[in-house]
Amino acid sequence: MIQKDLLEKKTFAVDIDGTITLNGMGTIHLEALSKLRSLKDDGHNVVLVTGRSSVEGYLLSIFGGLTHLSVGENGGCITFGDKIQHKLLGNKGECIHALATIQSKLDAEIKEKPVFPRMTEVVLERTFDIKQAQKIIDEDNLNVSLSDSGYAYHINSKCIDKGSGFLEAIKILEVNINDTIAIGDSETDVPLFKVIKNNIAVSNSTENLKKLAKIITTKKSGEGVLEGLDMMASDFR
Repeated sequence: MIQKDLLEKKTFAVDIDGTITLNGMGTIHLEALSKLRSLKDDGHNVVLVTGRSSVEGYLLSIFGGLTHLSVGENGGCITFGDKIQHKLLGNKGECIHALATIQSKLDAEIKEKPVFPRMTEVVLERTFDIKQAQKIIDEDNLNVSLSDSGYAYHINSKCIDKGSGFLEAIKILEVNINDTIAIGDSETDVPLFKVIKNNIAVSNSTENLKKLAKIITTKKSGEGVLEGLDMMASDFR
């Protein structure tokens, strides 16, 4: 078992969609979740770091038996604690302003995606050229950036991403970045992999993420998580 091979307490930063799901679908891979729960039960932290809302991640951590802390909205918000606290790292107001600017200047259909309510970001349908939109943002010196999770386009405050959000999370947990392990699949996980050098990319990951990965699995999503954790365990023997 992997938890017997990890000699010191570790903190796992785990993406949700495409990572602990059933081959990229939204249904949670129960064996992968059980494996993560066993890590938590053995004394390690298991933190969900997601493009979903931090509340969704937090609820999954409660029902899944993981660490009661979630980094959501691609790093924009942290939800944590038994009494439920929110730490807002992004500014939704400037994201809304950026959306209005893009809509007024880009000749394309731009509309928000129906998602769980966000506190720090704006989530858009993938119906327009993201590079053209980013050019408008840069030309207007707006304090935001655009990212593509594969599921949607996200407008976040500049310098807000999964990596910066997780660095704030480990302050709350009072752990060292050198004792962390990341697991992910998408472009939005790239900043996370840049701050966490021990990392696992499941086989359905983007090429940019695989370039940063210490381990690349042969299996997708939840099955890949199971494989990757076993592969990572051997590094600690």
